[in-house]
Amino acid sequence: MSQNKKDLRAKYKNLRQELSEDTIQELSLDITNLAISLPIWDKTYFHIFLPIVEQKEIDTELILHLLAGKDKEIVISKANFETRAMIHFLLTDNTKIKKNEYNIPEPVDGLEVPSSKIDVVFLPLLAFDQKGNRVGYGKGFYDNFLTQCKPETIKIGLSFFEPETQIEGVFEGDIALDYCVTPKQIYTFNPIL
Repeated sequence: MSQNKKDLRAKYKNLRQELSEDTIQELSLDITNLAISLPIWDKTYFHIFLPIVEQKEIDTELILHLLAGKDKEIVISKANFETRAMIHFLLTDNTKIKKNEYNIPEPVDGLEVPSSKIDVVFLPLLAFDQKGNRVGYGKGFYDNFLTQCKPETIKIGLSFFEPETQIEGVFEGDIALDYCVTPKQIYTFNPIL
């Protein structure tokens, strides 16, 4: 059964709100353990989101540790809500993180990294379908950002929940995932990689 983005947004926001702190930690660990087997570890620049705790997003701290342990260049972003653009910064020991007005943890400043340098992007999402289409918060930040990345940049969704059959209302500007990692399995959508 296919559902439109608006309904799916509401459905998955509600489902996430029902998750306890312990469940979020447990599911985030399951996702990280599966992510280890993704064919991405030969890459250098990894973009990751810092979770909005109030939205009960996946705790990406464990993936951050994994990336640091593998000596990867870790990139995080700051959002400009007027232009819907994201500025990317290298995460270092000196990076100061501060929550913005939407409770999104962001780097205050730092060494800027162009989108074209990024090899792998971990994407926050509310829902995804069996074709790799995703539903985010609907602001278009990631779609804008991904159009600036090189074509071979690997796009990986992270989701607490399994896929919907089909998302209605997908349009050309929506950029599909290459992989999505859930607590149960890795979904592959772009077998060319």
